[in-house]
This record gives sequence, structure tokens and C-alpha cells, in this order.
Amino acid sequence: MYKIEEIPLFAKLSPKNLEIVKDNLFIKEYKKNSIVFYEGEKGNSLYIVLEGRVKLYKTTPKGNHININILKAPSLVGEFACFEEAPFPATCEFQSDGVMGKISFDIIKKLLCYEDVALAIIKSLTAKVMLLSALVHKETVYSSEAKVADILVNNIDVFKRLKHSEIADILNMTPETLSRILSKFKKEKIIAMNKHEITILQLDALKEILEHNQIKECTNCIANFKAQMGLS
Repeated sequence: MYKIEEIPLFAKLSPKNLEIVKDNLFIKEYKKNSIVFYEGEKGNSLYIVLEGRVKLYKTTPKGNHININILKAPSLVGEFACFEEAPFPATCEFQSDGVMGKISFDIIKKLLCYEDVALAIIKSLTAKVMLLSALVHKETVYSSEAKVADILVNNIDVFKRLKHSEIADILNMTPETLSRILSKFKKEKIIAMNKHEITILQLDALKEILEHNQIKECTNCIANFKAQMGLS
């Protein structure tokens, strides 16, 4: 488990201010699949993943989950809700056993006068904006095959760490769809599979899928994505 002084947000605080943080930090252990907070709940605290991995997702009006992000320790969660004094825009759920720290945003506001604290918050928010931008791009432009090709080209090691159901969750598709596409790639000798080991045999073929098999049939992709997210 990460110690508070190892978290970038607090790493350069004076011993006095670090003690203030420790005195006001509530630490709780979570089991896998435990909910930290639900989408729509009022947010007045900043959460810090001290151990384990969490996923953030939105629930559509039909009850489907759209994966927004996966964060592992040490990561900040809930900055937007705290700054805007708004409900949490997504549900936070542990994907593994873990530990979460929780601190009132009133304490964080008092520390924002310190440059390193303010920069750490800004960097965390900027990273999430970039991830959301990538998500919008993939969900509105990439086909299912292109999304699988993308993760094979850019993040193939994820197949060694996660189950196919977890990877499907990241890609916002069903495990059956992921399995079907991988089987198709294997049949076409684009990849070779041995349990959780995947070897790329034709990198150019995957890149061609990304280049030519990515446009979805929609007249207004962004509007459709917003409707799917329940933002329209």
C-alpha cells in the first residue's frame, strides 16, 4: 500500500501540513467488486487509490455500463465532483481487493496555495481529459474490430495481466464479441493464441484494420455517444 507521503499530491508538503492530511484522511479497505461511490452521489471528498485498481463507468438508461477509465494506485478520483460541487459523473468500483483514502475537499482547498499540490491536481485532471478524449474517439470512430486491433498494436501486454472479460469491459464490448474477433484474427493468421499468450503475426494487417475498418454507420456520432452516455 502506498503511504501518503509517496502520493505526488502530498510528496512535497511540509511535515506540519503532511500531518494535517494524515489526521484528516479516512482509510478504508475494499473487496473486489465493492462500490466506492455511485454515479449521481454528491461529491465533497477527494478519493485516493492507495492499493489496487478501480474502474469508473457510466450507466446508460438501459442499464448498460460504459467504461470510462481504469485507475491503479496511486491515483486521484473525484476531482471534478469536488471542484464543481457536483454529483459524481460516474460510478467507482474496485476491480481488485484494495485500499482507498478519502479526505474532505475543504482540506484540499486549503492546500491549493502550495504550487506542487495545485500542479498535481491539474496534471490529474488533464490526464483524465486526454483519456476521455481518446474514449470519445474510439467509441464514435472505431468499429469493434478496430478497437481490438488498437489494443493489440498498442497494449498487447494487457492480455497477460487481465482476463478477457476485463479487457472486453475496457473496450466497452461483450466478452463474446471480443472472443469472436480474436478467433477471426487467429483464423486469418493475423495473430496466434496460446491461452493468454497472443503473438502478432501480421502487424501490417492490424494497422490496415485501424486505417480502413473504423468508420461506424452514424449520421451524428458525437450526439449518439452523448445519448448513449445519458448526457443528451
